[in-house]
Amino acid sequence: MTDSTRPEGTRTAAALLVDCLAEQGASRIFTVPGESFLAVLDALPDRPEIEVVTCRQEGGVAFMACADGALNAAGSGAPGIAFVTRGPGATNASIGVHVAHQDSQPMILFVGDVARGAQGREGFQEVDFPAFFAPISKWAARIDDPLRIPEYIARAYAVAISGRPGPVVLALPEDMLVEAVPASLAPRPQVLRPAQAVCPDAMRALFDMIGDAASPIAIIGGAGWNAKARQYFQQFAESIGLPVATAFRRQDAIAPDSPVYAGNLGYGPNPQLVERVRQADLVIAVGARLGEATTDGYEVPTLEHPGQTLVHIHPDPEELGRVYRTDLALCCAMDEFAECAALWDHSDIIPFDAGAEAHAEWLAWATPQPSDAAMDLAACVGAMREMLPADTIICNGAGNFAGWWHRYWRYAAYPGQLAPTCGAMGYGVPAAVAAALRFPERTVVAVAGDGDFLMNGQELATAAQYGADLIVVVVDNGAYGTIRMHQEREYPGRVSATALANPDFAMLGAAFGAWSTRTGTTAEFIAALGEAMGRKGIRLIHALTDLERIAASGATISGLRARANRTA
Repeated sequence: MTDSTRPEGTRTAAALLVDCLAEQGASRIFTVPGESFLAVLDALPDRPEIEVVTCRQEGGVAFMACADGALNAAGSGAPGIAFVTRGPGATNASIGVHVAHQDSQPMILFVGDVARGAQGREGFQEVDFPAFFAPISKWAARIDDPLRIPEYIARAYAVAISGRPGPVVLALPEDMLVEAVPASLAPRPQVLRPAQAVCPDAMRALFDMIGDAASPIAIIGGAGWNAKARQYFQQFAESIGLPVATAFRRQDAIAPDSPVYAGNLGYGPNPQLVERVRQADLVIAVGARLGEATTDGYEVPTLEHPGQTLVHIHPDPEELGRVYRTDLALCCAMDEFAECAALWDHSDIIPFDAGAEAHAEWLAWATPQPSDAAMDLAACVGAMREMLPADTIICNGAGNFAGWWHRYWRYAAYPGQLAPTCGAMGYGVPAAVAAALRFPERTVVAVAGDGDFLMNGQELATAAQYGADLIVVVVDNGAYGTIRMHQEREYPGRVSATALANPDFAMLGAAFGAWSTRTGTTAEFIAALGEAMGRKGIRLIHALTDLERIAASGATISGLRARANRTA
C-alpha cells in the first residue's frame, strides 16, 4: 500500500511499529535487509532518532543486538534490537538469540514472515517461528493483528527486561505490515524495568547466616546486574571482608582493585579459588545462575552442597531452587539488594580476613610470569594493561585464546567485558562493533582465535561502513585449540579435524581497510600495539602463537599427551 492508496487518517502498521520502538527509546537497530519487512525499512527514515546498522550476516546482526543489550543492561536496561528476514535469516540469527538467553541479556528479534494467507503451506522460506524460537527465548509470538502492535511491542520490552532478562522474538507477516491502521492509534508509554524490593526478614536471615559463618564467599554477576549493583555490593563486601568471586565471564561485576576481589570462576580458574569455594561454609550467589561453567560441571559447589549453606539471590523466581538446593532464596532486583546490604547495620559482624587473603591469591595468579615463548600471550596482555585505558572494553568469542585475557586482563570498567557465557564462537568481532558504536569515546578491543575470527570476521565491513574505532587481535595457532586440547586429553596423539590452514589475517584485515600487521614475537606484538594506539579506525594485529602452549593455565600439548598416556 502506497501513500496515495492508503485511506486518509491512517498509516501503515509498519510505521506504527517503528513509532512504538521510538516511544520505547530504541536508538539503534541491527539488520540484514529482507523483502519480508520492506515496509519497516520504508518507515525507518521517518524516525531519524533510530540509527539503522546494516550488517553482513544475520549471525552478526543477532550478536550485535545481544551485545548492545548487554551494554544497555549496565545502565538503562533497554534491549538490543534486531531485524532479519524469514527462513535462512532467522535461523542464522538464532545463534544470537541462544546467547542472549543463556547470558540473560535483553534483546528483541523481529523476523519478517510469510503473508498470513500462506501460513501453514510451507511457503517460501516459511518456518513456524513461535515454535522454533520458544525453547531459546523468553517469549516468541507472531503479530497477526496490526491493531495490537502497541500491545505486543510494550509486552516484548517488559518481558525482555523484567526478572531474568532475555530475548523475545516477534514474527511480522509481510501483509500485516502494509495494512492501514488509524493514525490515532498511539504507542504505549515507555516500559521501564520494575523495581523489586528486598524482603527485610530475608535480609535479617542472611546477615544472621553471615554472622555465624567461618568461611563465607560470594559469587556475583549475571541477571539484572548494573552499575548501581556493582557499586553497592562492592561497598558491602569490603565492609565485612567478604571474598567475592565473579561468575563465568562476569569479571566486570566488581572492580579488580577491590581488596576483596578473589578472581573469576569458569574455565581455567585459579585452583586456590576453586578450593576456597569448595571449603566455604556459606556460599552467597548474587545474580549468577550457578551454571555449568561457573560451577565446574555443578561440582563447585555441588547441587546438594552438604556442609555448606547456599543463599541464592536472583531477580527471577523461576531460577530460585530450579537447579540447586537453596537454603535461603531472595527474589529481588540486584541493585535493590546490593544497596540494602550496603546500608544494613552489620556492626556486630567481625570483618573476615579471608577477603584480603583471597585477593592476594588472585593477584599472584593474575600476574604474568617470565616465559621463554616467542609469543608470550601473558606478557602481551600485561603490555595491554599498561598501554590501554583502564575503561577499555574487551570483547571475545569462544576458545582457549580467551583464557589469557580472563586471567591477566583487569576488567576495571563497567561495562568492560563482552563475552558469551554460552561459549559461542564468532561473537567477539560483532560485539566489538556494537560496543564501538555505543561507546565511541572508549577503546574497544576484539580478541579472536583463528577459528573464531573466521566465523564473523565479515563484520569488519560493518565497522568500516559506520566508521567504528576498534582494535582486533587475531590469535593464530593454526587449530581449533580448545577441541585439540580435549582431544589430547581423551585420545592422545590422534589428531582429527582440528588442524586449520589459515589465510594471512593481516592481509585480510587490510582488505577491509584496516591498518594491520603480522607479529610472531612478544616484542613485535607490543610494538604493533603501540602503533595501533596511535591510529584510528580498524586496527588488526595478527598474532602467531605456538599450539604447544595450548592454555593460559600452563597446559601444553606434550604435557596433556604424556599425562593421558600415563593414565591409559
